[in-house]
Amino acid sequence: MNYLVVDLGYGDAGKGTVVDWLCATRPVHAVVRFNGGAQAAHNVVLRDGRHHTFAQFGAGTLRPGVRTHLSRYVVVDPLALAAEAGHLAALGVPDALDRLTVDGEALLATPYHRAANRVREIARGTGRHGSCGMGVGEAVAYSLAEPADAPRVADCRTPAVLLRKLTDLRERLAADLGPMDAPPVDDCVTACTAFADRVSIVSRSHLTKLLRAGTCVFEGAQGVLLDEWHGFHPYTTWSTTTFTNAERLLAEAGMAGEAMRLGVLRTVTTRHGPGPLVTEDPALPLADPHNPTNPWQGAFRFGHFDAVAHRYALEVAGGVDGLALTHLDLANLKPRAGSPMKICRRYDWTDRLPVGLPGDLDRQARLAERLLDTRPEYDDPPRDWVATVQDELDVPVVLTSSGPTAEDKTALAALTMRDPTSAPGC
Repeated sequence: MNYLVVDLGYGDAGKGTVVDWLCATRPVHAVVRFNGGAQAAHNVVLRDGRHHTFAQFGAGTLRPGVRTHLSRYVVVDPLALAAEAGHLAALGVPDALDRLTVDGEALLATPYHRAANRVREIARGTGRHGSCGMGVGEAVAYSLAEPADAPRVADCRTPAVLLRKLTDLRERLAADLGPMDAPPVDDCVTACTAFADRVSIVSRSHLTKLLRAGTCVFEGAQGVLLDEWHGFHPYTTWSTTTFTNAERLLAEAGMAGEAMRLGVLRTVTTRHGPGPLVTEDPALPLADPHNPTNPWQGAFRFGHFDAVAHRYALEVAGGVDGLALTHLDLANLKPRAGSPMKICRRYDWTDRLPVGLPGDLDRQARLAERLLDTRPEYDDPPRDWVATVQDELDVPVVLTSSGPTAEDKTALAALTMRDPTSAPGC
Protein backbone atom coordinates (compact mmCIF):
# COMPACT_ATOMS: atom_id res chain seq x y z
CA MET A 1 0.00 0.00 0.00
CA ASN A 2 1.11 3.56 -0.75
CA TYR A 3 0.64 6.61 1.48
CA LEU A 4 -0.33 10.22 0.75
CA VAL A 5 0.73 12.73 3.43
CA VAL A 6 -0.88 16.18 3.47
CA ASP A 7 -0.89 19.00 6.04
CA LEU A 8 -4.43 20.07 7.02
CA GLY A 9 -3.33 23.44 8.38
CA TYR A 10 -1.14 26.31 7.23
CA GLY A 11 1.95 24.11 6.95
CA ASP A 12 4.61 23.18 9.52
CA ALA A 13 2.43 20.51 11.17
CA GLY A 14 5.10 17.80 10.95
CA LYS A 15 4.79 16.19 7.51
CA GLY A 16 8.53 15.52 7.40
CA THR A 17 8.66 13.67 10.69
CA VAL A 18 5.60 11.60 9.73
CA VAL A 19 7.16 10.67 6.36
CA ASP A 20 10.39 9.73 8.15
CA TRP A 21 8.40 7.53 10.57
CA LEU A 22 6.70 5.77 7.66
CA CYS A 23 10.08 5.14 6.04
CA ALA A 24 11.53 3.88 9.34
CA THR A 25 8.69 1.46 10.05
CA ARG A 26 7.77 0.21 6.58
CA PRO A 27 9.66 -1.07 3.53
CA VAL A 28 9.32 2.22 1.62
CA HIS A 29 10.93 2.23 -1.82
CA ALA A 30 10.60 5.93 -2.63
CA VAL A 31 9.23 9.26 -1.46
CA VAL A 32 7.43 11.18 -4.20
CA ARG A 33 7.16 14.96 -3.94
CA PHE A 34 4.01 16.22 -5.65
CA ASN A 35 3.86 19.98 -5.15
CA GLY A 36 5.84 23.00 -4.01
CA GLY A 37 9.57 23.42 -4.37
CA ALA A 38 12.63 24.62 -2.51
CA GLN A 39 10.53 26.72 -0.13
CA ALA A 40 9.47 23.57 1.74
CA ALA A 41 11.01 23.07 5.19
CA HIS A 42 10.28 19.57 6.53
CA ASN A 43 12.34 18.91 9.63
CA VAL A 44 13.55 15.42 10.52
CA VAL A 45 15.53 14.57 13.65
CA LEU A 46 17.06 11.14 14.18
CA ARG A 47 17.54 9.47 17.54
CA ASP A 48 21.30 10.12 17.32
CA GLY A 49 20.65 13.86 17.08
CA ARG A 50 21.23 14.37 13.37
CA HIS A 51 18.82 16.96 11.96
CA HIS A 52 18.01 18.01 8.40
CA THR A 53 15.46 20.43 7.01
CA PHE A 54 14.18 18.80 3.84
CA ALA A 55 13.29 21.15 1.00
CA GLN A 56 13.38 19.14 -2.21
CA PHE A 57 14.65 15.71 -1.19
CA GLY A 58 12.05 13.39 0.30
CA ALA A 59 11.95 13.36 4.09
CA GLY A 60 12.86 9.65 4.09
CA THR A 61 16.33 10.29 2.68
CA LEU A 62 18.05 9.76 6.05
CA ARG A 63 16.85 6.15 5.86
CA PRO A 64 19.22 3.97 3.79
CA GLY A 65 17.98 3.05 0.33
CA VAL A 66 14.85 5.25 0.27
CA ARG A 67 14.69 7.07 -3.06
CA THR A 68 13.28 10.51 -3.92
CA HIS A 69 11.28 11.30 -7.04
CA LEU A 70 10.47 14.90 -7.91
CA SER A 71 7.31 14.75 -10.04
CA ARG A 72 6.37 17.22 -12.72
CA TYR A 73 4.33 19.17 -10.15
CA VAL A 74 7.47 20.20 -8.25
CA VAL A 75 9.29 23.45 -9.06
CA VAL A 76 12.94 22.34 -9.05
CA ASP A 77 15.79 24.61 -7.97
CA PRO A 78 19.08 22.93 -9.01
CA LEU A 79 21.28 25.33 -7.01
CA ALA A 80 19.30 24.83 -3.80
CA LEU A 81 19.22 21.09 -4.45
CA ALA A 82 23.02 20.95 -4.65
CA ALA A 83 23.32 22.81 -1.35
CA GLU A 84 20.83 20.45 0.28
CA ALA A 85 22.75 17.42 -1.01
CA GLY A 86 25.88 18.91 0.51
CA HIS A 87 24.27 19.14 3.96
CA LEU A 88 23.01 15.57 3.69
CA ALA A 89 26.51 14.40 2.79
CA ALA A 90 27.84 16.18 5.89
CA LEU A 91 25.32 14.18 7.93
CA GLY A 92 26.62 10.92 6.55
CA VAL A 93 24.30 10.54 3.55
CA PRO A 94 26.65 10.81 0.54
CA ASP A 95 24.35 9.10 -1.97
CA ALA A 96 21.27 11.38 -1.86
CA LEU A 97 21.76 12.49 -5.47
CA ASP A 98 22.26 8.87 -6.56
CA ARG A 99 18.83 8.04 -5.12
CA LEU A 100 17.14 10.98 -6.87
CA THR A 101 15.05 11.06 -10.05
CA VAL A 102 13.52 14.21 -11.51
CA ASP A 103 10.71 14.47 -14.04
CA GLY A 104 11.96 16.41 -17.05
CA GLU A 105 8.64 18.26 -17.33
CA ALA A 106 9.08 19.94 -13.93
CA LEU A 107 9.56 23.70 -13.94
CA LEU A 108 12.91 25.23 -13.04
CA ALA A 109 13.21 27.92 -10.38
CA THR A 110 16.18 30.14 -11.25
CA PRO A 111 18.01 33.04 -9.59
CA TYR A 112 15.96 35.35 -11.82
CA HIS A 113 12.67 34.01 -10.49
CA ARG A 114 14.00 34.40 -6.95
CA ALA A 115 15.15 37.98 -7.53
CA ALA A 116 11.81 38.93 -9.11
CA ASN A 117 9.91 37.28 -6.26
CA ARG A 118 11.78 39.37 -3.69
CA VAL A 119 11.40 42.62 -5.61
CA ARG A 120 7.64 42.13 -5.85
CA GLU A 121 7.28 41.16 -2.19
CA ILE A 122 9.27 44.18 -0.98
CA ALA A 123 7.14 46.44 -3.18
CA ARG A 124 4.01 45.27 -1.34
CA GLY A 125 5.18 47.05 1.80
CA THR A 126 2.78 46.47 4.68
CA GLY A 127 0.60 44.35 2.39
CA ARG A 128 3.16 41.58 2.01
CA HIS A 129 1.80 38.07 1.45
CA GLY A 130 4.43 36.21 3.46
CA SER A 131 6.32 34.75 0.50
CA CYS A 132 9.32 32.53 1.23
CA GLY A 133 11.31 34.53 -1.32
CA MET A 134 12.48 31.42 -3.19
CA GLY A 135 10.94 32.22 -6.58
CA VAL A 136 8.59 29.23 -6.72
CA GLY A 137 5.45 31.28 -7.32
CA GLU A 138 7.30 33.46 -9.82
CA ALA A 139 8.31 30.36 -11.79
CA VAL A 140 4.69 29.16 -11.90
CA ALA A 141 3.41 32.61 -12.90
CA TYR A 142 5.96 32.86 -15.71
CA SER A 143 4.99 29.40 -16.99
CA LEU A 144 1.35 30.49 -17.17
CA ALA A 145 2.23 33.68 -19.03
CA GLU A 146 4.89 32.13 -21.31
CA PRO A 147 4.22 28.37 -21.39
CA ALA A 148 6.46 27.64 -24.37
CA ASP A 149 9.40 29.60 -22.97
CA ALA A 150 9.30 28.57 -19.31
CA PRO A 151 12.55 26.77 -18.36
CA ARG A 152 12.04 23.12 -17.45
CA VAL A 153 14.30 20.45 -16.02
CA ALA A 154 14.71 18.68 -19.39
CA ASP A 155 16.16 21.88 -20.84
CA CYS A 156 19.22 21.40 -18.62
CA ARG A 157 20.32 18.65 -21.03
CA THR A 158 20.28 21.10 -23.98
CA PRO A 159 22.45 24.13 -23.11
CA ALA A 160 21.53 26.10 -26.24
CA VAL A 161 17.81 25.85 -25.46
CA LEU A 162 18.37 26.70 -21.81
CA LEU A 163 20.55 29.71 -22.74
CA ARG A 164 17.80 31.11 -24.93
CA LYS A 165 15.08 30.56 -22.33
CA LEU A 166 17.08 32.04 -19.46
CA THR A 167 18.13 35.04 -21.53
CA ASP A 168 14.52 35.74 -22.49
CA LEU A 169 13.41 35.22 -18.89
CA ARG A 170 15.96 37.67 -17.49
CA GLU A 171 15.20 40.30 -20.14
CA ARG A 172 11.44 40.08 -19.65
CA LEU A 173 11.66 40.29 -15.86
CA ALA A 174 14.13 43.19 -16.05
CA ALA A 175 11.84 45.04 -18.45
CA ASP A 176 9.00 44.61 -15.95
CA LEU A 177 10.85 45.16 -12.67
CA GLY A 178 14.12 46.88 -13.50
CA PRO A 179 17.67 45.60 -12.91
CA MET A 180 17.90 42.55 -10.65
CA ASP A 181 20.64 41.22 -8.43
CA ALA A 182 21.25 37.88 -10.16
CA PRO A 183 24.22 36.05 -11.73
CA PRO A 184 25.05 36.06 -15.45
CA VAL A 185 23.02 33.73 -17.64
CA ASP A 186 26.11 31.80 -18.73
CA ASP A 187 26.85 30.91 -15.11
CA CYS A 188 23.31 29.61 -14.61
CA VAL A 189 23.53 27.51 -17.76
CA THR A 190 26.80 26.00 -16.55
CA ALA A 191 25.29 25.15 -13.15
CA CYS A 192 22.16 23.63 -14.68
CA THR A 193 24.20 21.58 -17.16
CA ALA A 194 26.22 20.18 -14.25
CA PHE A 195 22.94 19.35 -12.52
CA ALA A 196 21.77 17.42 -15.59
CA ASP A 197 25.05 15.50 -15.71
CA ARG A 198 24.73 14.51 -12.04
CA VAL A 199 21.08 13.52 -11.57
CA SER A 200 18.73 11.15 -13.37
CA ILE A 201 16.21 13.14 -15.43
CA VAL A 202 13.31 10.91 -16.41
CA SER A 203 9.96 10.93 -18.20
CA ARG A 204 6.63 10.85 -16.39
CA SER A 205 6.37 7.09 -16.99
CA HIS A 206 9.22 6.51 -14.51
CA LEU A 207 6.85 6.91 -11.59
CA THR A 208 4.92 3.85 -12.71
CA LYS A 209 8.15 1.83 -12.38
CA LEU A 210 8.74 3.20 -8.88
CA LEU A 211 5.22 2.29 -7.80
CA ARG A 212 5.56 -1.23 -9.16
CA ALA A 213 8.91 -1.65 -7.39
CA GLY A 214 7.51 -1.10 -3.91
CA THR A 215 5.69 1.14 -1.46
CA CYS A 216 5.82 4.87 -2.16
CA VAL A 217 5.07 7.73 0.20
CA PHE A 218 3.71 10.85 -1.50
CA GLU A 219 4.93 13.84 0.51
CA GLY A 220 2.98 17.07 0.23
CA ALA A 221 4.38 20.53 0.84
CA GLN A 222 2.88 23.47 2.77
CA GLY A 223 -0.73 23.07 3.94
CA VAL A 224 -4.27 22.81 2.60
CA LEU A 225 -5.19 26.17 4.14
CA LEU A 226 -2.56 27.74 1.84
CA ASP A 227 -3.90 26.04 -1.29
CA GLU A 228 -3.80 28.17 -4.43
CA TRP A 229 -7.56 27.69 -5.02
CA HIS A 230 -9.02 27.00 -1.58
CA GLY A 231 -6.69 28.99 0.67
CA PHE A 232 -7.47 32.46 1.96
CA HIS A 233 -6.31 34.65 -0.92
CA PRO A 234 -3.91 36.42 -1.27
CA TYR A 235 -2.11 34.76 1.66
CA THR A 236 -1.65 31.55 -0.30
CA THR A 237 0.88 29.61 -2.37
CA TRP A 238 1.12 29.05 -6.12
CA SER A 239 0.64 25.34 -5.60
CA THR A 240 -2.11 22.75 -5.20
CA THR A 241 -1.60 21.54 -1.63
CA THR A 242 -4.47 19.02 -1.47
CA PHE A 243 -4.26 15.37 -2.57
CA THR A 244 -5.19 16.30 -6.17
CA ASN A 245 -1.74 16.07 -7.77
CA ALA A 246 -0.86 12.85 -5.97
CA GLU A 247 -4.14 11.23 -6.94
CA ARG A 248 -3.59 12.24 -10.57
CA LEU A 249 -0.12 10.69 -10.56
CA LEU A 250 -1.51 7.46 -9.13
CA ALA A 251 -4.28 7.39 -11.71
CA GLU A 252 -1.77 7.83 -14.55
CA ALA A 253 0.09 4.80 -13.19
CA GLY A 254 -3.12 2.74 -13.17
CA MET A 255 -3.31 2.80 -9.37
CA ALA A 256 -6.14 5.21 -8.72
CA GLY A 257 -7.37 4.97 -5.15
CA GLU A 258 -4.59 2.60 -4.09
CA ALA A 259 -3.17 4.74 -1.27
CA MET A 260 -3.98 5.71 2.28
CA ARG A 261 -4.71 9.43 2.70
CA LEU A 262 -3.07 10.68 5.89
CA GLY A 263 -3.76 14.20 7.20
CA VAL A 264 -1.27 15.84 9.58
CA LEU A 265 -2.24 18.33 12.30
CA ARG A 266 -0.57 19.97 15.30
CA THR A 267 -2.26 20.26 18.68
CA VAL A 268 -1.66 23.99 18.15
CA THR A 269 -2.63 25.74 14.94
CA THR A 270 0.30 27.71 13.56
CA ARG A 271 1.05 30.04 10.69
CA HIS A 272 4.32 31.40 9.34
CA GLY A 273 3.75 34.93 8.10
CA PRO A 274 0.69 37.15 7.56
CA GLY A 275 -2.88 36.10 6.91
CA PRO A 276 -5.81 34.76 8.91
CA LEU A 277 -5.07 32.83 12.10
CA VAL A 278 -8.34 33.11 13.99
CA THR A 279 -7.15 31.42 17.19
CA GLU A 280 -3.85 33.28 17.48
CA ASP A 281 -2.88 33.80 21.13
CA PRO A 282 0.30 35.73 21.96
CA ALA A 283 0.03 34.42 25.54
CA LEU A 284 0.98 30.91 24.42
CA PRO A 285 4.58 30.50 25.64
CA LEU A 286 5.67 28.60 22.55
CA ALA A 287 8.57 28.76 20.14
CA ASP A 288 9.65 26.55 17.27
CA PRO A 289 13.43 26.26 16.90
CA HIS A 290 13.03 25.03 13.32
CA ASN A 291 10.69 27.85 12.25
CA PRO A 292 12.18 31.16 13.35
CA THR A 293 11.07 34.59 12.22
CA ASN A 294 12.75 35.42 8.92
CA PRO A 295 12.87 38.47 6.63
CA TRP A 296 10.51 36.99 4.03
CA GLN A 297 7.76 35.09 5.79
CA GLY A 298 7.88 37.14 8.98
CA ALA A 299 6.91 35.82 12.40
CA PHE A 300 5.98 32.25 13.26
CA ARG A 301 2.59 32.55 14.98
CA PHE A 302 0.80 30.23 17.42
CA GLY A 303 -2.90 29.73 18.09
CA HIS A 304 -5.21 27.29 19.83
CA PHE A 305 -6.40 24.26 17.86
CA ASP A 306 -8.80 25.56 15.20
CA ALA A 307 -11.34 22.80 14.50
CA VAL A 308 -13.34 25.09 12.20
CA ALA A 309 -10.38 25.74 9.90
CA HIS A 310 -9.36 22.08 9.93
CA ARG A 311 -12.92 20.93 9.10
CA TYR A 312 -12.70 23.23 6.10
CA ALA A 313 -9.34 21.75 5.10
CA LEU A 314 -10.75 18.23 5.33
CA GLU A 315 -13.69 19.16 3.15
CA VAL A 316 -11.68 20.84 0.38
CA ALA A 317 -9.15 17.98 0.45
CA GLY A 318 -11.90 15.39 0.00
CA GLY A 319 -11.44 13.71 3.37
CA VAL A 320 -8.73 11.49 4.81
CA ASP A 321 -8.41 7.92 6.04
CA GLY A 322 -6.73 8.94 9.27
CA LEU A 323 -5.04 11.76 11.15
CA ALA A 324 -1.51 12.11 12.49
CA LEU A 325 -1.69 14.39 15.54
CA THR A 326 1.68 15.93 16.35
CA HIS A 327 3.12 18.04 19.17
CA LEU A 328 1.11 16.28 21.86
CA ASP A 329 3.95 17.16 24.23
CA LEU A 330 2.74 20.78 24.03
CA ALA A 331 -0.91 20.02 24.78
CA ASN A 332 -0.64 20.55 28.53
CA LEU A 333 1.41 23.73 28.50
CA LYS A 334 -0.21 26.77 30.09
CA PRO A 335 -0.01 30.29 28.69
CA ARG A 336 0.97 33.18 30.90
CA ALA A 337 -2.69 33.98 31.52
CA GLY A 338 -3.05 30.65 33.31
CA SER A 339 -5.58 28.80 31.14
CA PRO A 340 -4.46 25.65 29.27
CA MET A 341 -4.39 25.21 25.53
CA LYS A 342 -7.87 25.02 24.07
CA ILE A 343 -9.85 23.89 21.04
CA CYS A 344 -11.93 26.33 19.01
CA ARG A 345 -15.07 24.48 17.93
CA ARG A 346 -16.82 27.48 16.34
CA TYR A 347 -16.35 31.11 15.37
CA ASP A 348 -18.55 34.02 16.34
CA TRP A 349 -20.50 33.58 13.08
CA THR A 350 -20.21 29.89 12.06
CA ASP A 351 -18.89 26.46 12.92
CA ARG A 352 -18.27 25.50 9.28
CA LEU A 353 -16.62 27.61 6.59
CA PRO A 354 -18.29 27.62 3.17
CA VAL A 355 -16.46 25.80 0.39
CA GLY A 356 -16.54 27.30 -3.10
CA LEU A 357 -15.52 26.10 -6.54
CA PRO A 358 -11.81 26.34 -7.34
CA GLY A 359 -10.80 29.41 -9.31
CA ASP A 360 -12.95 32.07 -7.64
CA LEU A 361 -10.15 34.02 -5.98
CA ASP A 362 -12.38 37.05 -5.37
CA ARG A 363 -14.58 34.85 -3.22
CA GLN A 364 -11.55 33.52 -1.35
CA ALA A 365 -10.28 37.05 -0.78
CA ARG A 366 -13.62 38.05 0.74
CA LEU A 367 -13.46 35.01 3.01
CA ALA A 368 -9.93 35.98 4.06
CA GLU A 369 -11.06 39.50 4.94
CA ARG A 370 -13.87 38.13 7.08
CA LEU A 371 -11.56 35.72 8.86
CA LEU A 372 -9.20 38.56 9.73
CA ASP A 373 -12.08 40.05 11.77
CA THR A 374 -13.41 36.76 13.17
CA ARG A 375 -13.33 35.87 16.87
CA PRO A 376 -12.94 32.29 18.11
CA GLU A 377 -15.27 30.74 20.68
CA TYR A 378 -13.95 28.16 23.14
CA ASP A 379 -15.44 25.57 25.48
CA ASP A 380 -13.67 23.89 28.37
CA PRO A 381 -10.15 22.64 27.49
CA PRO A 382 -10.10 18.98 26.42
CA ARG A 383 -9.02 16.33 28.89
CA ASP A 384 -8.31 13.82 26.13
CA TRP A 385 -6.86 15.49 23.07
CA VAL A 386 -7.01 12.47 20.80
CA ALA A 387 -10.67 11.73 21.56
CA THR A 388 -11.65 15.39 21.26
CA VAL A 389 -9.94 15.88 17.90
CA GLN A 390 -11.53 12.68 16.58
CA ASP A 391 -14.98 13.81 17.73
CA GLU A 392 -14.63 17.34 16.33
CA LEU A 393 -13.31 16.28 12.92
CA ASP A 394 -15.09 12.90 12.65
CA VAL A 395 -11.85 11.18 11.59
CA PRO A 396 -9.79 8.63 13.55
CA VAL A 397 -6.40 9.66 14.89
CA VAL A 398 -4.16 6.80 13.81
CA LEU A 399 -0.77 8.24 14.76
CA THR A 400 0.39 10.53 17.56
CA SER A 401 3.70 12.30 18.05
CA SER A 402 5.14 13.65 21.28
CA GLY A 403 8.58 14.59 20.00
CA PRO A 404 10.69 15.09 16.88
CA THR A 405 12.00 11.56 16.26
CA ALA A 406 10.41 8.42 14.83
CA GLU A 407 10.72 6.85 18.29
CA ASP A 408 8.39 9.56 19.65
CA LYS A 409 5.55 8.33 17.42
CA THR A 410 2.77 5.95 18.50
CA ALA A 411 0.48 4.16 16.06
CA LEU A 412 -3.01 4.01 17.60
CA ALA A 413 -4.54 1.95 14.81
CA ALA A 414 -3.57 0.17 11.63
CA LEU A 415 -2.79 2.60 8.83
CA THR A 416 -5.29 1.43 6.26
CA MET A 417 -7.60 2.90 3.67
CA ARG A 418 -11.18 3.60 4.63
CA ASP A 419 -14.04 1.61 3.19
CA PRO A 420 -14.85 3.40 -0.12
CA THR A 421 -18.57 2.98 0.60
CA SER A 422 -18.30 4.96 3.86
CA ALA A 423 -18.62 8.72 4.11
CA PRO A 424 -15.28 10.59 4.00
CA GLY A 425 -14.14 12.32 7.14
CA CYS A 426 -14.80 16.02 6.74
